[in-house]
Amino acid sequence: MSAVGGSGRSTTAGLLACALSTMGATAVLDMAPRLASPWPAWSAEPGTGLLSLPPDRPLTRSQVHAAASRFQVPGGGAWHVLTDHQEWNHPPLALPEDPAAWYQLAAIGGWQAVIADTVHPVAHEVLTARCAGSAGLTARWCQLPFSVPVLCAAETGSGVRALQTAVKAASAEGLPLHRMIVVLTAIGEGRSPASVKAAAAMLAPRVGAVIQVPYDPRIRAHGMRDASHLKPRLLEAGRQLAHAVVGSAQAAWGDPLPAAAVPRARTAVPARVDHTVRNASKKVLA
Repeated sequence: MSAVGGSGRSTTAGLLACALSTMGATAVLDMAPRLASPWPAWSAEPGTGLLSLPPDRPLTRSQVHAAASRFQVPGGGAWHVLTDHQEWNHPPLALPEDPAAWYQLAAIGGWQAVIADTVHPVAHEVLTARCAGSAGLTARWCQLPFSVPVLCAAETGSGVRALQTAVKAASAEGLPLHRMIVVLTAIGEGRSPASVKAAAAMLAPRVGAVIQVPYDPRIRAHGMRDASHLKPRLLEAGRQLAHAVVGSAQAAWGDPLPAAAVPRARTAVPARVDHTVRNASKKVLA
């Protein structure tokens, strides 16, 4: 999640997927509209896309995996991304807002770790829901089984101000700060500004962990298209982030994590089609 755009949210989701994929089957769920998302352009091995998964019909695991793009992991292995691969001039795909629908899709896919790359401005959404007296979108994501919120911000003065406002809004709404991971993304070479260091020091006791992601010019040029060429220190930041996420989940629910809840199918499913998954152990909200 992030409070504003340009916070390194999708890059963070990709780094997290790289690292988590060494622990178990991992996927990223792309929430963004197609023409505002970097994931279609980053996909070197695209799948059939979200359009091939009709929401009103039973799905099999093989269908969901065929729809997912494949991303290579340095040293072998892979992780997946579910995104929209239509051409730019096709009608926009109506994506569900309900986090439970995405959780059900992830469960059919059978992944053990799933990162939801969200697009809503978290502080604004939390305040809007609070004023309306309703359960907000952010809160519903955080209520999913074993969800760990990851809040991203750029390492700039304006970035950390937006971050601090988002943390205040989350605290006022009673969201789980104790298991939230904060990611500060560098936007250039050099040392972090003093305001960023001060914000990190103040936030550290209030959240699960604060992770700093260093600058890598290749990310600016190519994104997560080929992770094998990323700098070792960037991949190490991804590993630190993954360990913080898993540690946060285990601190909240135990080690090893219990089996994740299996969502009930919304339509009648033939006996030969297996919609359940009992190995999904972590859900991550980025």
